[in-house]
Amino acid sequence: MISFLKFGVTFALPPGLFLLFFLWMAVRLWRRREQEIAAAIFVVTMLLYAISTPYLSAALMRNLETSYPQPQNPSGDVIVLLGGGATKGTPDIDGTGGLLEGSSTRLLATARLYHRLHIPILFTGGKVLEGGASEAEIARRNLLGLGVPEQDILLETKSRTTGENARFTAEMLRERGFSAPLLVTSAFHMKRSVLNFENNGISVTPFPVGYRASRLPRELHYIWFGPEAYALDDTVCVMREELRFFVTKMTGF
Repeated sequence: MISFLKFGVTFALPPGLFLLFFLWMAVRLWRRREQEIAAAIFVVTMLLYAISTPYLSAALMRNLETSYPQPQNPSGDVIVLLGGGATKGTPDIDGTGGLLEGSSTRLLATARLYHRLHIPILFTGGKVLEGGASEAEIARRNLLGLGVPEQDILLETKSRTTGENARFTAEMLRERGFSAPLLVTSAFHMKRSVLNFENNGISVTPFPVGYRASRLPRELHYIWFGPEAYALDDTVCVMREELRFFVTKMTGF
């Protein structure tokens, strides 16, 4: 009963609510003998429905996240941590401004790696917009709060994109003589990140974190076919990453 109610609720909220409205429009147009428009709306609605289901989005996300496995015994001479966004002026335990969820997950994993490997951390991430939050400074404060000594924290503060992350970080790695970087970023982001570093002549050991899709097999259940906003977001995330990977592959940027 609970599963049935959860499934039903998915059609009472977006995107499910909009899908029902589009289907109603398609039926109305069909009855008015505007079959071509009705058919087009129906096809688009079904496509939107499909990419909004947790069943399909999880399959797509899982395929992307398995591009690189997480090493069991990681090693290197520096941990490169890619930023993933921050908020400005929001309350934090020891200051203001905070990292977004994905970036926080990356930072926590990096701090845990540091306490295992005891090698420097190089955080890369600047202000995406003028007047925005300084992600690098927020990350520095968080790492200090997690017990990482200040002398082991290096900051790259100019980058605004993954391409710039790789380019500016590559310069810092060469200047400081690091040759075996351990790259930490979200699992869905790793495929494109590795390519960007390769384009800048840097070979990295990928250490993906923050997995969105479960690896364990799930019982096939109708609840995985209810349209969900988070599933649509995951599908769009995969499409965006694959598109950006293709562009980077073709252009080098």
